[in-house]
Amino acid sequence: MAEPTAALEQARGEREPASTGTAAIELSGLRRDFGDRTALAGLDARLEPGRTVAVLGPNGSGKTTLLRILAGLLRPTAGIVRVLGCELPAESHGLRGRVGYLGHEPLLYRDLSARENLRLGAALHGLDRAGSEARIGRLLAAIGMERRADEPTGVLSAGMRQRIDICRAVLHEPELLLLDEPDAHLDAGARGLADPVIGPGQGRTRVIVSHDAERASRGADAVLELG
Repeated sequence: MAEPTAALEQARGEREPASTGTAAIELSGLRRDFGDRTALAGLDARLEPGRTVAVLGPNGSGKTTLLRILAGLLRPTAGIVRVLGCELPAESHGLRGRVGYLGHEPLLYRDLSARENLRLGAALHGLDRAGSEARIGRLLAAIGMERRADEPTGVLSAGMRQRIDICRAVLHEPELLLLDEPDAHLDAGARGLADPVIGPGQGRTRVIVSHDAERASRGADAVLELG
């Protein structure tokens, strides 16, 4: 496999703002190997707070690997990774409660209902019970899942589970959203409901991995191409 290359570009002709201090994400010489296979090699990038980057590339180019490193779920083999001012992996504790991660597979307990899964997530983040109940209700309504919220997630469709997992990822109002194929299993109507929930706003930074270059780039300030 050829070593991945990367380029951070302005999306749709928008101007990238001048640096205002601490970047939301800084990568310098990032490398990640899996045995004899190199997933990421020599990756350099910088993303300012409140901006969105779309990460594009073919299968096997390291997109999900990059997202998992940014989430603190994988250690880099070499290089420097700083996320929200914390150098990873040494300072990963500083990211607790500040990052929302949406992976390939929903991080849900299938025998619990949507509401119970979200209550568990709120408890893990130490959220106030009364406040989190209200937020859970608002998110379930926004994503169109309030009528199915008390059924075990294991009996729901893949698209419905994806919608619940989107709620889980934003429940604690993270500064940084890491989204791996957020449109997976969603039809056009569900995408329309999800967009306001995980879209830009409230000053949060977003990293979106997608195979759909046109859709991912539409709301992005920059594009990171891996190949």
